[in-house]
Amino acid sequence: MAMVQRARCLALASVGAAALVVGSALAQPAVPTQADGQAGPVLTRARVVSVQQEPGGPLYVRLKLLPRSKLPFTTQRFAVVDRTLLAGIAEGAWVKFTAKSVEGENTLTSIQIAEECKRFQPCD
Repeated sequence: MAMVQRARCLALASVGAAALVVGSALAQPAVPTQADGQAGPVLTRARVVSVQQEPGGPLYVRLKLLPRSKLPFTTQRFAVVDRTLLAGIAEGAWVKFTAKSVEGENTLTSIQIAEECKRFQPCD
C-alpha cells in the first residue's frame, strides 16, 4: 500500500514540475524587442510594379507583396509623400518597405532596395 502512495506522490510531483516548466515557457515574450522596450519596424518585401502621378494629385507607387501564409500575391497602391524615397528605385526592383495609414490611405514611410526573394528559399 505504501508503494502505491509513493508512486502517486511521484506522479503528482512530475505533473507539477511539468506544469511549472510549461508555464514559465509561456511567460517568455514571443517577439524580440529593442533595448528601449519597443519593437522595431517591420519591413515588408515587395516588387515595384509601377509609379504613377495622378493629374493634380499625389504620387503613387504600386507594390506586389510577397505571399504570406496561403494568400496569393497581392498588389497594393501606396501614396508617396516624399519623392526622394523613390530615388534610384526602378520599376521591377525588389524592395523592403514600411507604410502606415494616413487619413485612411496607405502611405509609404520608408523604402529600400532588397535582394530578390527566391522561391522556396527563406527570406529575412
